[in-house]
Amino acid sequence: MSTHDALREAEEIGLDLVEVSASAKPPVCRIMDYGKYRYELSKKQADARKKQATVEVKEIKLRPKTEKHDLDFKIRNIRKFLQQKNKVKITLRFRGREIVYANSIGIDMLNQVAAAIEDVAMVIQTPKMEGRQMVMFVAPKK
Repeated sequence: MSTHDALREAEEIGLDLVEVSASAKPPVCRIMDYGKYRYELSKKQADARKKQATVEVKEIKLRPKTEKHDLDFKIRNIRKFLQQKNKVKITLRFRGREIVYANSIGIDMLNQVAAAIEDVAMVIQTPKMEGRQMVMFVAPKK
């Protein structure tokens, strides 16, 4: 159908002539209500954004001198974050001369945390030094 005929027919019905595929030979057009089409498209996009899962990275900060009870409390918070499908960054900060114990106490402490949460989490990044702090990332198991 010629473009002129298609435009006349769309005008008679009271709708719009919308080009669907410009790259096709000949170009494909459709008679429809363009405003309604754009509205429905925006609704679909909004619905897709609503259903999209957002993953946050929560951070838990520790010190080498953190006592057992406090460590258990922090582990409980890590478990809570993991149940909410968030990744967790566990930071062990060293101050002053504590940095000497980074390779012994630091790695042991982060491995202890990893062992305590291994039923609900998997380690994404093993303990690694970043300046004066040791960092480990964990994510919820699938």
